[in-house]
Amino acid sequence: MVVPAERTVGHFVPGMPMVYATPMMILEMEMTAGDAIRGALQPGWVTVGTEVDIRHLAASLVGATVRTTAKVIAVERRVIRFEVEAFEGARKLGEGRHARGLVNVETFNKRLGAT
Repeated sequence: MVVPAERTVGHFVPGMPMVYATPMMILEMEMTAGDAIRGALQPGWVTVGTEVDIRHLAASLVGATVRTTAKVIAVERRVIRFEVEAFEGARKLGEGRHARGLVNVETFNKRLGAT
């Protein structure tokens, strides 16, 4: 993804630098992890983020191309654990671990009273 101004710290916090925001990097890592396993899920099931342990190692400017990766490192009943990384070219921007929980959408919605 190419970093837009809307995903910078300066966009959210006036006076801060216009560099890729840590929460936005984490969002991309989470989305990459979800995408990595979506095709292996049974119909009616999704995954939701449950844990993040991420280090933001380097700044990236607006217009930078950022690539995120996710590798499954463990499956524990209904929790899938990932090693995640973010790069700008060969330069590592972030790294860490992320967990996603398996959720049956119908059961989840009934429990919450959602439709």
